[in-house]
Amino acid sequence: MKMRPMVSTLFAFPEERIDHHLDVDESRVPVMMPGSEPLEPNPTLRPSTGFPMFTARRNHRIKCDAHRRRILRMLAALTGAALQPALATPSGSGSSATGGRRITEMIGANGWAASATDIAIWREMGISWGREAVGPGQPNSPNDPMRVDKTGGAGADLPSILIRNNRNGIQSLLLLAYTAKWNAMVPGDTKSAPVDVDAWTRYVDAVVRTYSAPPFNVRHFQVWNEAAGALSGGLPQSTFWHGPSLNADGKGLGLYERAMQDYVERIHIPAARAIRKHHAYVVYGGWPDQGGVDNYIKWLEYRSPVFNERMLDWVDYIDIHYMSVKDLDPLYEKYVKQGPARGVWQTEIGFTYMEDPHYLPRYFFDFAVWALKRDWNDPDKFVSMIYHWDGYQPFILTHPGPPKRTFNPSGRSLIVLRKTVGGPLSNFTTPLQFGNDAAGSALRSGNDIVIQVTAAPGWRTVAAAGIRPPASGRTDVQFIDAVTGALSAREDVVLTWDGDNMKIRFRVPDQVNGLAAKPPGHLGYIVFRT
Repeated sequence: MKMRPMVSTLFAFPEERIDHHLDVDESRVPVMMPGSEPLEPNPTLRPSTGFPMFTARRNHRIKCDAHRRRILRMLAALTGAALQPALATPSGSGSSATGGRRITEMIGANGWAASATDIAIWREMGISWGREAVGPGQPNSPNDPMRVDKTGGAGADLPSILIRNNRNGIQSLLLLAYTAKWNAMVPGDTKSAPVDVDAWTRYVDAVVRTYSAPPFNVRHFQVWNEAAGALSGGLPQSTFWHGPSLNADGKGLGLYERAMQDYVERIHIPAARAIRKHHAYVVYGGWPDQGGVDNYIKWLEYRSPVFNERMLDWVDYIDIHYMSVKDLDPLYEKYVKQGPARGVWQTEIGFTYMEDPHYLPRYFFDFAVWALKRDWNDPDKFVSMIYHWDGYQPFILTHPGPPKRTFNPSGRSLIVLRKTVGGPLSNFTTPLQFGNDAAGSALRSGNDIVIQVTAAPGWRTVAAAGIRPPASGRTDVQFIDAVTGALSAREDVVLTWDGDNMKIRFRVPDQVNGLAAKPPGHLGYIVFRT
């Protein structure tokens, strides 16, 4: 698998990447919420810092869904019907009407939309989720007032961001991380376990207690980020989970023998208990791609002798980072299809993978096709969040300017995806037969059949048996560039019928929209409308 820089998704406050935890009696620690503080500009991932930020949610229909769910939750609370995430009916059980799902429900970004202009840009790209960390907690001393009103590398005002998200139908995932320096098992290392677990738990409780309540009504909280043991790339410890072990020369990190046990017992289960106490959902902290799915399963099923419980018992949403759609399958089959988990997410995808302009449109189209075959009965069941939406690298979704923000190819490809498959989605069950040098998959968007195809230059074909010509005789077929949105000329896409067999011939341009490769590849959408 392609290696990425060890940057990942964690966000630093001005001095360092988030230190926030507590070591004092909660009853004597006021939660500081200076709501009058101005919203700061959205920080971005810049090559000079390597410390990223995060971003937001929905079109009008999804906005209504979010409002409806909030009302139902409030009514449940008023009637005493508290949410019980651990005991909820598995999201994979029963029949479901997947035809109402939208592709925008799957698309999130790391960071926040920091202005009305940013929100409009998110809507254009179909982004419906944002993700970012909360702090600073008590960064310097257990005697500090606990503050949970800041987010991101520049310490932007979190309450105003969440309220704006709610007003615009944007879902918010709040990340709970890391250990305060004064409480770190490895002295001064915020990516190590807390010495005082109660201090960590009180920080988590302060965040969830504050933001799961009105007017914020956040339902999803993520515990830590990319905790793991030894990685396949050769690192003895995860970038974001450090133990006290040193290597033989005493200068570098050695193998962290208790990586799993310490994480489960000192971070995850204590935090998850605090989250569920407030009837919110626990999102796992993003298993890293270099950790491997098989090893992730071992961690999920590890039973702590301290708690006599598995970590899995305290996870509502399975979460991995920088893997493919096919990597979701064993996790879905094992933990979501019949429970106990409610869904499977990737809270970080993209980054340098987006150097390939085909990466995002292929990923999300494949993700939707995959989800439609797996009882996609809840809008929060399958979500992936792009890292990152705003920055100076040419593969990031947008460039901040000056003079103004513009879309990079990856961002434009999301706009094309949203416009092309913007309707209610349903499964396309008819097998497709592609000619030479072409391959793809299909779904239904409203009344349209949309085929995403990768093909070499020249005339190519795709056929589908069992699709009859409409009685009205009115049909339209288009071939759309998946990166730019450009329409091919009418004469470059031809629809013919042989009984109830549909055949489409389309001409792929010589100048393809993919990376330079042999053979060159072009990504497009064939849209059949009646």
